[in-house]
Amino acid sequence: MKDINKKIKKLRESIEKHNYQYYVLNEPLITDGEWDRLFKNLEKIEKKYPKLIDVNSPTQRVGAKPSENFKTITHSKPMLSLANAMNNNELDLFDQRMKKLLNTNKNIEYMAEPKLDGIGVELVYKNGEFILGLTRGDGYNGEDITQNLRTIRSLPLKLLGDNIPELLEVRGEVFIRKKDFNKLNKKQELYSKQIFANPRNAAAGSLRQLDATITANRPLSIYCYEPGDIKGVNYKTHSEFLEHIKTLGLPINNLIKKISGKTNIINYHNDLEKNRLNLDYEIDGTVFKINNYSLREKAGSRSRSPRWAIAGKFKAQQATSIIKSIDVQVGRTGALTPVARIEPVFVSGVTVTNVTLHNQDEIDRKDIRIGDNVLIERSGDVIPKIIKVISRKNKNAKKYKIDTSCPSCGKKARKENDEAIIRCINISCPSQIKARIQHYCSKLAMNIEGIGEKIIEQLINNKLVINIDDLYSIKKNQIANIDRMGDKSASNIIKSIENSKNTTLARFIYALGIRNVGEHTAKVLESNYNLNQFINAKKSDLLKIHEIGQIVANSIIDFWHDEKNINIVNNCLNKGVTIKSTSTPTSNLLNNKIFVFTGALKLLNRTNAKVMVENAGGKTTNTVSTKTTHLVAGDKAGSKLKKAKTLNISIISEQEFLKLINEK
Repeated sequence: MKDINKKIKKLRESIEKHNYQYYVLNEPLITDGEWDRLFKNLEKIEKKYPKLIDVNSPTQRVGAKPSENFKTITHSKPMLSLANAMNNNELDLFDQRMKKLLNTNKNIEYMAEPKLDGIGVELVYKNGEFILGLTRGDGYNGEDITQNLRTIRSLPLKLLGDNIPELLEVRGEVFIRKKDFNKLNKKQELYSKQIFANPRNAAAGSLRQLDATITANRPLSIYCYEPGDIKGVNYKTHSEFLEHIKTLGLPINNLIKKISGKTNIINYHNDLEKNRLNLDYEIDGTVFKINNYSLREKAGSRSRSPRWAIAGKFKAQQATSIIKSIDVQVGRTGALTPVARIEPVFVSGVTVTNVTLHNQDEIDRKDIRIGDNVLIERSGDVIPKIIKVISRKNKNAKKYKIDTSCPSCGKKARKENDEAIIRCINISCPSQIKARIQHYCSKLAMNIEGIGEKIIEQLINNKLVINIDDLYSIKKNQIANIDRMGDKSASNIIKSIENSKNTTLARFIYALGIRNVGEHTAKVLESNYNLNQFINAKKSDLLKIHEIGQIVANSIIDFWHDEKNINIVNNCLNKGVTIKSTSTPTSNLLNNKIFVFTGALKLLNRTNAKVMVENAGGKTTNTVSTKTTHLVAGDKAGSKLKKAKTLNISIISEQEFLKLINEK
């Protein structure tokens, strides 16, 4: 048995070594056939001695048994989005901002990399072993897709080499190479299965398979590019981090480059845009990050994105098509949106058949008519739009005017205030009800799986649902009686509705569909109010919150002025919806204390500082007000510091904050 153990160990090490040579160094030492023989040999021995199978063996990448759903887990550090630069001038301005922020006239050193058009993930290694893999999710919470990520051959299940961190969180991008994508679609076609629109969709669909054995048969690749939380090893620069994780066996894009100054930023971006079609994977831009980690800390972050990095977007891809017809859709807020149905055309990796026309003003400005030959543009994930009319075959084509009657309920629609949008003001309009319920059930809202557009239509038609609170009164047999719904599907939907009852305030606020209140604004509101406070908030108080302006404040006030909305919320609560706290305090040390952090912080990370305050029973906000009890001031604190002095608010340093937070 000792000899068998040695043989198995040698085979595993040999396979992992060749994986490293192939996927990380791009310098294979053996042929694919020789690799297959090694793998089959190991598989054969493990089959004969099943007790010797290790969870991290190369043979265990075939996928686990199907799971019922993906568990949601909070990222230890948020996976923030990047601000976009749409042209060279904006890349130049980014460099200027960094120099100003860092108070230097010298060229700043950046790490430049291609922006892959894939799916962002987080990998977690503990003592060198891969223990957890998450989707990016909303940036704060991701889904546990560990079993699916384990199937990716280029992802090491055990780290190689020396100096392995005790904890290593790495962010990366999962993608499918162009040649592998073409092979995958040919295979799908051969077995009469769904053809994927583009490599990104195929990668996303593969990672969200509840059956990991399906994922194992998809040709996924991964490149790692950014750290999360790390314990046991300190890195001073990003280049040092990338060089080290490469030696540990993690794949790094070979086009990542260290550069300095705006000229090299623009040259790198332009060169990559010219060569993007020659790459064997899809990219939609470039990314530039400050290399030095201490300078990153000094530059800081906004609520949604780090200041020290930017994504340079490539020019949008364009194509021409013919407008076949124009339909009007009714949204959850009653907005009547004209949509052009066009001859199918392939733009930026996607077949486009529908194009939004936004509103009547946009149609008039571009003089868009049915039958026109138009120029279509699509950039990344942005909704396709019409740039201009190229030609008009029918010179007698009539100008298009949106009917002022709602196409769904027939009631009169009108413009409100100075809006360009025409709205149906009948809140009982079937299309509005349907859209509101769809929004409430959506993934980023209450995440009620299984209730799609067609089921919602049937629920409304059968008068089972009129408002969102009615979802919590539906019985299993009522769903089972709907066309093409079985007992098991009905059970799953009821279970999903029950699961949705335990939610966060941010999700619930977003799910309510308040006009102009998106996912991010809901999080801002959550950090300032509980539900009762939010319902009763005054406009003057809302406007004191950073990132809440007149338009959003008016929308919130208007929403709560409608007694029907308050009744719906109360009904949801009475039927079991529970708003859970986003962070459970571990002490009451800072009860009734409200903190604001300002200036360049050296000892604290703003996100971690917020968690520290909340864990001690306190709150944080971005705006100084009469309710603020403490201002933690770093270097070069500005207007917030002045305001705090005016209001006689306690002003403390980072050291004093840490001393306060550590009091028993």
